[in-house]
Amino acid sequence: MSRIRHTPRAPTTLRFLPPGSEVDAHRHDDNQIVYAGRGVLSVTTDAGSWIAPGTRAVWVPAGTVHEHRAYGETDLHTVGLPTTDNPLGLTSPAVLAVGPLLRELILAYTRENDYDAAERDRMRSVLLDQLRRAPQQPVRLPTARDPRLAAVCAILAGDPADQRTLAALGAQVGASERTLSRLFRAEMRMTFPQWRTQLRLHHGLRLLAEGEAVTTVAHRTGWASTSAFIEVFRRTFGHTPGDRRNR
Repeated sequence: MSRIRHTPRAPTTLRFLPPGSEVDAHRHDDNQIVYAGRGVLSVTTDAGSWIAPGTRAVWVPAGTVHEHRAYGETDLHTVGLPTTDNPLGLTSPAVLAVGPLLRELILAYTRENDYDAAERDRMRSVLLDQLRRAPQQPVRLPTARDPRLAAVCAILAGDPADQRTLAALGAQVGASERTLSRLFRAEMRMTFPQWRTQLRLHHGLRLLAEGEAVTTVAHRTGWASTSAFIEVFRRTFGHTPGDRRNR
């Protein structure tokens, strides 16, 4: 993120992003909601990456340098909100659950329409009320700082199906299992198995958005079986991978 655009006002708009396209690093003086009405979107900052299918949105606080990447054909809906509008009081990015009503509000509020100012104000008020009730979801891949931890993360990011233990990976990067376990807890705020599950879910969402079959995705991301992948996916996102594709 060496070149950073500064767009003071966060736009409220709908953009179409072709598969694999990116929005370069930038920041706003406003808060922003980022939502993929279609496709899958990742949001990356210096602190890590967040990923959002159609049942999730990403909250990006004012001043946060971030960039986007689209997986599959993606409809990018963004809602800009002044710093006085922060219904959840969040000061760092977060993934929020998006229920049916909040989804329809975001879609309607970001499309070109003939709503008058009073109608938009009412819609925005309900949208903020729904955001206030939106639970946060732990769908995040933190960025590793320690070079040994970063090396392990890079190995598995390159091949999420790698089944090696933390001890075996540590032997490759020159760190003990105990040291790496401590680093995962200290830097990632999660255990190594929890982090690996997050990594596999992130990659699974990307592959599904690119049209891969569920069985293929389960195999390529290292799950013991397709049913195991489906169950963890359902618990995390509230629907199965097949349901996500149908949507």
